[in-house]
Amino acid sequence: MQRTAQIERNTLETQITVSLNLDGTGEASFDTGVPFLDHMLDQVARHGLIDLSITAKGDLHIDAHHTVEDVGISLGQALAKAVGDKKGIYRYGHAYVPLDEALSRVVIDFSGRPGLVYNLAFARARIGEFDVDLFQEFFQGLVNHAGVTLHIDNLRGSNAHHQAETVFKALGRALRMALETDRRMAQRIPSTKGSL
Repeated sequence: MQRTAQIERNTLETQITVSLNLDGTGEASFDTGVPFLDHMLDQVARHGLIDLSITAKGDLHIDAHHTVEDVGISLGQALAKAVGDKKGIYRYGHAYVPLDEALSRVVIDFSGRPGLVYNLAFARARIGEFDVDLFQEFFQGLVNHAGVTLHIDNLRGSNAHHQAETVFKALGRALRMALETDRRMAQRIPSTKGSL
């Protein structure tokens, strides 16, 4: 069974395409018009062993808000489509990732229930040209459309770039753990309810 998805999202503000393979090797290609977002998405793909391609054209003449949020929405839709009925997956994933002085923890549950707990106080408001407030919009869009519960905690860090990078690397690792298939589960759904 191939766990792949292709998503197109077209609005008056953005035009986005996402292609992913959950059983990939971390091959990645990004062109969102927001270079720091591309850099962070690359962390997810490579550390999650997810083949991921995202292109976006957005109203960047206004700001990056719509593009970043809609990329999160589209990625969430692609994850939900690719994982399907969730039979045989581990369901839960977690990771701690350090980078120099920064340390973050990400915990995910493919529960079918969107929820975001976001504890990330950045050391500064911008990383280059990127407004760090947009990360919360990205993650909210992702959880709403992937149907996952996501806890993000930056435990320490004084360099905003390092803080962000540890979060996205940890997200990739947590996804990798949650989406692995467990041969003992075979075709069972990992829930006492019988559905997720």
